[in-house]
Amino acid sequence: MTVSVPELASPTPPAPPVSLAALLARRDLGLRLLAGPGDVPLHWVHTSEMADPYPYLLGGELLMTAGVQLTEPARYVERVVEAGAAALAFGVTPVYDTVPAELVEACARHGLPLVEVPPRTPFTAVARAVWRLMAEARLHELRRVTEAQQSLAAAAARPAPVPAVLGALASRLAGRAVLFGADGTESAAAGRAVPAESARALRELAGVLGPRPGGPASASGDGGGLRLAAYALGGGDGLTLGIATERRGPGDHTIAGVAVVLLSLLTAPHRGADVTVRDGALVRLLLGAAPAEAAGALGPGPWTVVHASGGDGTPFAAASLAAALGTPLVDTGAGAGGATASGTGTGTGTGTDTGAGAGKAAPGTVRLLLPSSAALTPQDGWTLGASAPVPAADLAAGDAQAARALRRAEATRVALVRHRAGGFAGLVDRDEAAAYARELLAPLGEPLTETLRAWLSLHGGWDRTAVATGLHRNTVRQRIARCAALLDRDLDDPDVRMELWFALHSAPNAGQRG
Repeated sequence: MTVSVPELASPTPPAPPVSLAALLARRDLGLRLLAGPGDVPLHWVHTSEMADPYPYLLGGELLMTAGVQLTEPARYVERVVEAGAAALAFGVTPVYDTVPAELVEACARHGLPLVEVPPRTPFTAVARAVWRLMAEARLHELRRVTEAQQSLAAAAARPAPVPAVLGALASRLAGRAVLFGADGTESAAAGRAVPAESARALRELAGVLGPRPGGPASASGDGGGLRLAAYALGGGDGLTLGIATERRGPGDHTIAGVAVVLLSLLTAPHRGADVTVRDGALVRLLLGAAPAEAAGALGPGPWTVVHASGGDGTPFAAASLAAALGTPLVDTGAGAGGATASGTGTGTGTGTDTGAGAGKAAPGTVRLLLPSSAALTPQDGWTLGASAPVPAADLAAGDAQAARALRRAEATRVALVRHRAGGFAGLVDRDEAAAYARELLAPLGEPLTETLRAWLSLHGGWDRTAVATGLHRNTVRQRIARCAALLDRDLDDPDVRMELWFALHSAPNAGQRG
């Protein structure tokens, strides 16, 4: 068995490779295979007329040449093979009328695919065809990853979530998924059976990780003709996920990362039956169920919604944050591993927003749900935004509050910002205040209202408002000047700013037009 610990980035690009056979199948190019296999993977295209292209190759390329400096075909092929090029494409004309026989023989001897490019086909057409095939493969891979993530999220909501997640993972990767205990024994497994040699190699690979503090989080290898991978779970009790597949696709690591996060939470030592029910309710929320449908399982609350950005970029970052905050209720849908989910981020609550997309988690955001009594403190490497305590039926409002709080934390570079409500505004009759606020803010449309809201919340800071709203600072200045003109108010006057701030909170939907 060969082992790589930890799993390192490949020198090839993240886009899936394309088969030479797919390129040869393009009739418009008129390519012809003269030697070598036709099913090798191509990672990119490179054109060179150097006598020795070896120093300029990374491996995996389709190297194209017209043979301008081809003086020793046998030596040329040896150097191309040593560099790890996937295939050689030779352009007929303007230097040669046919592909040199010595070049064909050398490629056949070394097993290097040799493709003839006809005079009517420019090299750029071949390169463009490869990029298009890669784009199609990348789109297919993204769809596969998205579907796998949705399948894993649904499996985590089933009555027996751990076997269900393992089964979904094994199905999506067309292999076997095994959960190993700290002592190396199989705790659970799913998927097709593998040869004894592969099973033994997978167990040994999982043992390489083990429960050692600071040890590697993942490892990969080969055994029994299968591709193997192992991932340490984040529960802290030495559990390891092992995966055996016939091939390893570019998106497989991402899919496995989502499974690792789910299994880390599902197998955490502090879990109980009530927590399992709550997790299922949260997953239903993330998959689009109405909050009221899951409120019974979650409990009446109140709850605090937390949005977090940051982490170390690994699939285990969200699990570590959830463990530090003492909650298994975590949504990595917009963050770690790139999982996707929808539900609580509808923006239909009573909260207001400093920019577009109220209640929607930005890319790279992790969402968590904590009992309001739980201690919430800043976490190293993370920026946190927290909602006010809300009942389970109002999680959408809490989600919007947390999203706004996170944007404010990022704009002000503060580790933790909490949504605050009430104060003096609570002493004013709500209906009267809302009526007055709607009248005061009537001249403003929604874009101006939201920009004004962000600007006031950040004490008139142009740069920080630009960061929070995603606008250019000059656009922010123009919008604020327009607000001052339409309202006929001096926005440098602190009394005016205070009145407008109360108005924006009293009429959260001001500026929106039906």
